[in-house]
Amino acid sequence: MAAFVGAAGSAFTGGRTNDGGAVCCKGARGVRRSRAVVQMQTEYETPVTRRLSDALKERDVEARLEREEAEKREREEIERREARARKIALMESIPDNQPVGTVEEYMFKEGVQATLDQLDHDLIGLWPVKSRVREIAALLIVDKMRSKLGLETAVPSLHMSFTGAPGTGKTTVAMRVGEILQKMGYSRKGHLVVATRDDLVGQYVGHTAPKTKEQIKKAMGGVLLVDEAYYLYNASNDRDYGQESIEILLNVMETRKEDIVMVFAGYADKMERFYSYIPGMNSRIGNHIHFPDYEAVELLDIAKVMCRDLEYIMEPNAEHIFLEYIQARMQMPYFSNARTVRNAVDRARMRSAIRLFNNAVDGNVNNGMVSAQDLMTITPQDVVSAQELMARGNAIVE
Repeated sequence: MAAFVGAAGSAFTGGRTNDGGAVCCKGARGVRRSRAVVQMQTEYETPVTRRLSDALKERDVEARLEREEAEKREREEIERREARARKIALMESIPDNQPVGTVEEYMFKEGVQATLDQLDHDLIGLWPVKSRVREIAALLIVDKMRSKLGLETAVPSLHMSFTGAPGTGKTTVAMRVGEILQKMGYSRKGHLVVATRDDLVGQYVGHTAPKTKEQIKKAMGGVLLVDEAYYLYNASNDRDYGQESIEILLNVMETRKEDIVMVFAGYADKMERFYSYIPGMNSRIGNHIHFPDYEAVELLDIAKVMCRDLEYIMEPNAEHIFLEYIQARMQMPYFSNARTVRNAVDRARMRSAIRLFNNAVDGNVNNGMVSAQDLMTITPQDVVSAQELMARGNAIVE
């Protein structure tokens, strides 16, 4: 009975204990909720104070920046008004008939005339091209004369497009243009850097930008000639890496036009298609120059100039054979104007050397003695004839 009572008591007591435990649990939960509320309030109130402080600081900073910007604009406006007043005073003090100098004086003083003369010496024909280069030089000369008087001057768009077949003198003209710009003070060095797609476009992601920037760095202060520029853009592949190179070039053309002149060269029809794909490039180019193909007589003159520079003399009969060869070669594939002529001149020099060597070894001519005249003369038998060229068919050897 006691056991039962004890058990009952235990059970009863246990029941009371359970009720008490439930009450205790509820109390504990209440305490925890209170602590959580206090903690939340603490956590909530602290950021509010910090954020308000930060907001006040940010507002003070913004107000200060706005005030400084306004003061800067006011100073710049004052400086512009003062500069304009000085300009007006200067212009009013200069008589209308104030002599500045002659164009010829500037041409010779700056060395521009010497560069143009060198261009005439280097290139046969191409009068439209030479005329266009002289127009660019005239603009720079007059701009220099205006600057001497204190008149407003602005660097014109000097980026260029050269269109024409290979061997028409595009690289030579780009080199002379660089020299003119350097002598007129529009570029620091005036040197020429020639680049193709292989020099500008990489083979994997992240490779194109460093390659393009490296070529731009080399050309800074001079001229960057991008030969066959249309190969930079592949219309059939949106993921082609050439697009990245084009974007870098466009950005440099716009932001660094005082430091570098870019020339894009290639066949006329392909360049026109290229510009239609990249209108932003065409709008940044201020000078479009077309290089026409040479006539056969002009190519003969080029051959004679090449011989002159190499201290050779082409006999009159050899000139006639060379002209017939050029006329026939122009109708065949892979003709490249002056490049083809250079190859033909080199072939004539090789044949001349072989002829002189064989004659000296055999001793049949002048007892094997070779004179200075012999070493300088291109004879008819040294030149590839038109008949020999046609007999070779597709096996073209200059």
